[in-house]
Amino acid sequence: MSHFLETGRLILRAFTTADTGHLLALDNDPEVMRFINGGRPTSREAIETRVLPRLMHDYPCWKTRGYWAAQEKATGTFLGWFEFRPLDEHSPAVVELGYRLDQAAWGRGYAAEGSRALIRKGFTDLEVERVTANTMAVNTRSRRVMEKSGLSFVRNFTGDWPEAIEGSEHGEVEYALTRTEWERPR
Repeated sequence: MSHFLETGRLILRAFTTADTGHLLALDNDPEVMRFINGGRPTSREAIETRVLPRLMHDYPCWKTRGYWAAQEKATGTFLGWFEFRPLDEHSPAVVELGYRLDQAAWGRGYAAEGSRALIRKGFTDLEVERVTANTMAVNTRSRRVMEKSGLSFVRNFTGDWPEAIEGSEHGEVEYALTRTEWERPR
């Protein structure tokens, strides 16, 4: 199995169909899905026909994927996934950063560790110029990860939610980091 990226504690690798069970467990945890769809479960059929194909999609500008399964390096335990995908399939200039981790991985620094590593790889190896990330305004944990990863608050906005979920009335937030900002001495 090919590893896209390794950190001190994580392996980010390509998804396979063997990850169906991991994704089913992750997407059926109401707390994990709270800010995604209000905590509703995801069916096996949806994982197989919608979720996995999206996670296994190759982006032409990189000739690789934009979603990566996250495993704990020491144990091989599936922790969830990271998104680092170009917004335009044919240009690596602007990418979206995202993450969805199992509750057991929360509060341990994995999300920030994986995000910082992806940002570094994007700016040094993948010709990325800007990294952006969005979440619900009330999702304070995710906002904190974005900040720890080096992204700064850009704006509040109201998304077009097909179905309102608790907290969506407060809107969403965008965070971002440019290559120029990342290269500045701190």
